[in-house]
Amino acid sequence: MARITLEDLDGLGEEAAADGGGDGDEEDEQERSRLFAHWEAVASTHRVSLPRDMAGPIVQMTRHNQAREPVPYVTLSRHEKSEEAAYEERQYPAGKWACVTKGEPMYEQSISMSFMKLMRYICKENSVGCYLGMTVPVLNEIHLTKEGTELEREVVTAYYLPGEFQQNPPVPLDPEVHITERAPLRVITRVFYGMTTEETILREIALFWELLGSTDTVLRETYIVATYENPSIPQRRNEIWFICRAE
Repeated sequence: MARITLEDLDGLGEEAAADGGGDGDEEDEQERSRLFAHWEAVASTHRVSLPRDMAGPIVQMTRHNQAREPVPYVTLSRHEKSEEAAYEERQYPAGKWACVTKGEPMYEQSISMSFMKLMRYICKENSVGCYLGMTVPVLNEIHLTKEGTELEREVVTAYYLPGEFQQNPPVPLDPEVHITERAPLRVITRVFYGMTTEETILREIALFWELLGSTDTVLRETYIVATYENPSIPQRRNEIWFICRAE
């Protein structure tokens, strides 16, 4: 499967807006083909193939790309010694998330396959049969091996249900998509820019530990990578989240 994530949609949405709306079936099909061709090119860089049935979700999410609901949170504290050393502590409320778990050989493969399933759920493959709306960030929960030098293969990719669906989430048609009530979460977050690969994630975790120093207030085996932007942006925004232990 191709690496298709939220990050890949920004630039395409801008292109679609610049082109203007189509005035017929031919224009719609041209847009569909153009977008699919772009995704095939993205897929080829990861040595994977893109299934044809992703054309519809790709078009739909691209058209809705500018309307994104942020996941709610409260900032508890900020530390801004310098831009490189800046981080903050946040509290996220309990909420319902649609989650997919994958354990592919590469981190990028796992999040790609999971997000394609979430795209289908968001676009139409749900019990109400309509587009649900996009929220940011999409979270990827990861675990380190006991040695702390590699990522475990299993990754949980999570999409926050928009506010209007929090009380009554649409049921996924795909049995691999699970609606989960996640408990309140307190995290310490730091922004980083660029690609999200196992190598870059491990580097960012190590750098963040250097900033925080020795502490037992956060977990050491489980982390979250939050993704926000289009990977065609060379220095796109991501965040690494350290999870605070329950008090």
